[in-house]
Amino acid sequence: MKNSDEKQPAATGKKKKKKNKLSREAYEAELARLQVELSKLQEWVVGQGKKVVVIFEGRDAAGKGGTISRITARLNHRVCRVAALAKPTDREQSQWYFQRYVAQLPSAGEIVLFDRSWYNRAGVDRVMGFCTEEEYREFLRTCPQFERMLVRSGIKLIKYWFSVSAKEQERRFKNRIKDPLKSWKFSDMDRQSYMKWDEYSLAKDEMMNYTDINQAPWYVVPSDSKRRARLNCITHLLSLFPYDENPPTSGIELPDRDTDSGYVRPPMDDQRFIPEFY
Repeated sequence: MKNSDEKQPAATGKKKKKKNKLSREAYEAELARLQVELSKLQEWVVGQGKKVVVIFEGRDAAGKGGTISRITARLNHRVCRVAALAKPTDREQSQWYFQRYVAQLPSAGEIVLFDRSWYNRAGVDRVMGFCTEEEYREFLRTCPQFERMLVRSGIKLIKYWFSVSAKEQERRFKNRIKDPLKSWKFSDMDRQSYMKWDEYSLAKDEMMNYTDINQAPWYVVPSDSKRRARLNCITHLLSLFPYDENPPTSGIELPDRDTDSGYVRPPMDDQRFIPEFY
């Protein structure tokens, strides 16, 4: 059986009303507005010394990366950074499972966005057999305890699951394969995940059954429409913080420039300029 939030609606004799397409103009205008709000949130996090972790999980091609890039586009990367860890090394595989993720956690005044996270153990590791049954069960037991510990330490932990339908994932995969600018995104792991749809659905259901806790609940983002998913996710993220509407930087003015220092610029011919092709 396919996961309830990712399967097609059952035939009832009535067609499900389709939402009107969100135009590019409307999308970009709203995204620009939300990015201003994200900059206010950033100022508030820095000023209050908050520690924020946002986890983005979901199937391959569900739209996680696109949402993350829209969140970070206008922010200071020293304040808001992305943690997208590669395959663990032999040394990391010998460590406590959560150890390499702990190293990525924020200090005061930082936001960390996890493009996939410790939930790899409940997803790809489980389905592809990259961990033992004992390791998997240990993760389900300890993950809620680990996350409660993070929350008690003062970290604001937010978890998003991007839910894409089988039909839409297939369309996006085909688009990746055909597009030379996106073909690098389609890996052998994507091919495997495409074939193992039901196994990933069951793994996701069990994962949420154990880890959807009050201290750090899962929020599901319907993502068949990338534009709507991005706007809805960012709007929800902003709603979770009592940030200032008018940050201190809003009243900054540019001072006069000192132009009487006697500085003389060296000859332009002494410098190497790149060719101006455009």
